[in-house]
Amino acid sequence: MSEASMNMTPTTALALRDPWALVPSLGNLDAYISAVNRLPLLSQEEEVSLARRLRASGDLEAAGKLVLSHLRLVVSISRQYLGYGLPQGDLIQEGNVGLMKAVKRFDPEQGVRLVSYAMHWIKAEIHEYILKNWRMVKVATTKAQRKLFFNLRSMKQSLKGEAEDQDTHRATLTQGEVDTVARTLNVKREDVLEMETRLSGGDVALEPQSGDDGEESYAPIAYLADESHEPTRVLEARGRDWLAGDGISRALEALDARSRRIVEERWLKVNDDSSGGMTLHELASEYGVSAERIRQIEAAAMKKMRKALEVTQ
Repeated sequence: MSEASMNMTPTTALALRDPWALVPSLGNLDAYISAVNRLPLLSQEEEVSLARRLRASGDLEAAGKLVLSHLRLVVSISRQYLGYGLPQGDLIQEGNVGLMKAVKRFDPEQGVRLVSYAMHWIKAEIHEYILKNWRMVKVATTKAQRKLFFNLRSMKQSLKGEAEDQDTHRATLTQGEVDTVARTLNVKREDVLEMETRLSGGDVALEPQSGDDGEESYAPIAYLADESHEPTRVLEARGRDWLAGDGISRALEALDARSRRIVEERWLKVNDDSSGGMTLHELASEYGVSAERIRQIEAAAMKKMRKALEVTQ
């Protein structure tokens, strides 16, 4: 037995024999991070040998060793994105996906170490996860917007730190700062201003949250909905318009002359003093009958008009 084998710790021996056995699930994040930091690193010769085996024959064991030896890199990169308020475990999982994609595409003949090549893929997957989950509404879709999303806040802090005699509580960028950001990131000024507005805002639920009541349950859906074009309201409005016009005219045609005049004088005419039409007593005096009789004629006429409207609708 060689001296190296005699001095080998049980952890190292297990890592060489079955590396996956040392990696717990992400359910216990601290244990996971501790475990991946204990996994042995590969020398350049070992890395090249494993990568060649993978490219030549699709050796999954070689791929697994390449992935395991770089899991600590994913953990390190994930820490750079904790400021977005997303769980580190999720960031690590997405970064691991990027690492596996990098291992699959890695070409050892290019003379570049896997750690340098994998960083791009790891960050790309983490970026995509953050953009999809940081807000309910995706805040960045174009290349310029993505660039601003991941750089604008840090650049704002840097610019405010360099500026002299300014209000440290100022949140918005000055015109000069906007020009500086646009020039540095090679984007349009309009893109800088739009992204600053997006980042300064927050998500607003359109509908009231379950369990809310009272004034707090008043959500934007209450005033954003355009009820004027809601089908049932449109039909109701058309019905009212018809009743106020052609409907009333047709219903009046169903009455005799006296009943029609009584209805018109009582409900459809307005005097100059805006006091309404004639009273029951005024009509009773004109026709030489009692006010009660006028009321009965009016009630019968109304009933007849309602039946006429039901038939024509």
